Amino acid sequence: MTASLLLAAIGSKAFWLVYIWLGSGWAASELSNRKGYGEKWGLGSGLILSALGVVIWLIVPPKPDSPWVQKRRRNAANS
Repeated sequence: MTASLLLAAIGSKAFWLVYIWLGSGWAASELSNRKGYGEKWGLGSGLILSALGVVIWLIVPPKPDSPWVQKRRRNAANS
């Protein structure tokens, strides 16, 4: 009986870790796409590096013609 409780506890932790892993892949994918590098680069780094991939894409500079830069220009023009 204790073995099944142990497996259930490990299963619930693994379930949340999978959510974190998939969420970081999605977030890195969105960041890289908005910065003009495409979704594949962000998805790959987000799934391989997990939460560290998101931090890396927050640091990577955007390309000059990316939606990230265009939104900044629009916000600066409206201010």
